[in-house]
Amino acid sequence: MNADTFNALCVPVNLPWKQALTVMDDTAQGVLLAVDPQGRLLRTITDGDLRRAVLGDVPDSKTLADLPGREPLVADENATPAQLQERMNALSIQHVPVVDAAGRPIDLVSARELASRIWLSSPHLGEEESVFVEEAFRTNWIAPLGPHVDGFEKELAAHVGMGHAAAVSSGTAAIHLGLLLLGVKPGDTVFCSSLTFVGSANPINYCGARPVFIDSEPQTWNMSPQALARAFEWAQRENRLPRCVVIVNLYGQNADMDALLPICEQYGVPVLEDAAESLGAKYKGRASGSFGQLSIYSFNGNKIITTSGGGMLVSNDAALMARARKLSTQAREPAAHYEHVETGFNYRMSNVLAGIGRGQLKVLEDRVRARRRVFERYREALAGRSDIAWQPEGEGQYATRWLTCFALTGGDPADRSARRDRLLHALERHAVEARPVWKPMHMQPLFAGAPYFEHAPGEDVSRALFEAGVCLPSGSNMSDADLERVIGLLLRVLGRDQADKERAAA
Repeated sequence: MNADTFNALCVPVNLPWKQALTVMDDTAQGVLLAVDPQGRLLRTITDGDLRRAVLGDVPDSKTLADLPGREPLVADENATPAQLQERMNALSIQHVPVVDAAGRPIDLVSARELASRIWLSSPHLGEEESVFVEEAFRTNWIAPLGPHVDGFEKELAAHVGMGHAAAVSSGTAAIHLGLLLLGVKPGDTVFCSSLTFVGSANPINYCGARPVFIDSEPQTWNMSPQALARAFEWAQRENRLPRCVVIVNLYGQNADMDALLPICEQYGVPVLEDAAESLGAKYKGRASGSFGQLSIYSFNGNKIITTSGGGMLVSNDAALMARARKLSTQAREPAAHYEHVETGFNYRMSNVLAGIGRGQLKVLEDRVRARRRVFERYREALAGRSDIAWQPEGEGQYATRWLTCFALTGGDPADRSARRDRLLHALERHAVEARPVWKPMHMQPLFAGAPYFEHAPGEDVSRALFEAGVCLPSGSNMSDADLERVIGLLLRVLGRDQADKERAAA
């Protein structure tokens, strides 16, 4: 429901009931909110109330205040969808008005909305996956490994222009293996993007290594070359150069590799590229995930393509990939019995899940185009707003827009965080899943005390993006109706914030 429709629902309680019939028809919501001159909600008027007025031959001169009724059943701004649904079920009603502290209606939640949740990024299966899965069942290749695993590895490696790939159980498992393959040992230092999901950094702990976190830059929201350069200067002075650098491509947008890779090469430190969120993206004509000595992808249920759960490690180094496969299958030695001389892991992907991946890979480009269309519709609908800034798409970049993200602008950090929280809560109240931008690793209690290098002295870009950033529903299978539903809510909540600000300034 957009702002105009909601405002039209709020009618004066002295409105003649016959006029209310016309408003009810025009708004098509099945309910009106009758307010006093101060805008306080006095009662709700349903289409049933007006039908009874027609059948009861109520005189045309009577107003909404004259119709039989009772005190409105309302909720406050902090009500959760579960609480709203419980109230509707208990009272057999289809709508609950939400009022502010002064009793003024600010929202209307319907049972229909709560029954059709909009997810941030839901799996999107097609027609090809079942063919591969049925083949796995038909040939009894159900256990880990099998022809679909081999096929998925070859097809994905070819798609991103890399020589070799190893399919594993998750993107996090792929990062863990990648760190081990690059020689990370207990006590080593590993540089890592701070603005990322914890799965990028947890494997550093698995290895017993020490993370150093690097800030983002405003131009891409990815690792800051300036911060990386200062971190290397510090590490050289401290005699703790990193064993590798984990560069994350955030929300489907590639990091600025032309600026980052030369810094790493200057110090002879390899790059592990975390492309978990950016499969299908391009950077100056090359596939995202093709820049690191090792790179990883994720096929978690919310990613561009999914295998339910899974990941992939890719490289042009055949020896590294052979070792990855060994480590991921419990590091078994080539013997007739089970012989082990080093610690291994149960990280390989199953043949069934790889079959799903092969089907999903066939529609990857369609899925990327669909997500970019979602982003463009958001941007078009919110064009001209000065209170938001979209995640930039840098020169030479082709982002997947895995998630459509923006940061609120204006005001101080506390104000932006408060506005972000109000927006997220309002969307959740209507069963729309949206989330803050990742909380940076340097702000996580898990990594308290880890060194951190800001984009510039006194300029913590990652923190600012977390405090003001919002990730919107972005699935490639979003319907036009769902997309417009989210846009209507966004415009209404952002507009209310703007109106509140203008009133406060008056």
